[in-house]
Amino acid sequence: MARITIASDHAGYRLKQALLAHLKAAGHDVDDMGTHSEEPVDYPPICAAAARTVIAGRADFAIVLGGSGQGETLVANKVRGVRAALCHDEYTARLARQHNDANVLGLGGRILGEGLAAAIVDQFLSARFEGGRHARRVAQIAEIEAEEASAD
Repeated sequence: MARITIASDHAGYRLKQALLAHLKAAGHDVDDMGTHSEEPVDYPPICAAAARTVIAGRADFAIVLGGSGQGETLVANKVRGVRAALCHDEYTARLARQHNDANVLGLGGRILGEGLAAAIVDQFLSARFEGGRHARRVAQIAEIEAEEASAD
C-alpha cells in the first residue's frame, strides 16, 4: 500500500472527503493536509505543501483537488522534482504514471463524480512507470527544470 498526501481547496473538499474514505478502505496510509471545510481558502500553500511531502520522501504520491484541478496541479508542478498530472479519466491517469512517472495527481471536484474519481485514483496508484524510452524523456524534463532553476 502507498503513503499518500491529499490536499484540496474549498471547491475540492467534498471529493477529497470521499477519496479519503476510499483510500483508507483500500489500506493506504493517507495524510490529509486540508482544507477541512468548504470555507473559501487559497490553495497554493496547501497544494505546494502536499507536493513537498513527495519530494521529501514522506509520501509516495500526492493528490491535489480543486474545482477544476487546474490551479492545484500548476502549483504542484512549481515544486522542483514534482511531475503533476491533471487527469479526468482512467486512461490519462494510467499514462501519467506509465509514461511520465507522475508523482502527483490533480483532480477537479466540480468535474468528476466520486465513482470516476476513485477509479482514476486507483489507476494512477496501480500503474507503474515503464522506463525505457520514457525514462529518457522524464530525464529531459528534469534537465529543463534544473536549467530554469539555475537561470534565477
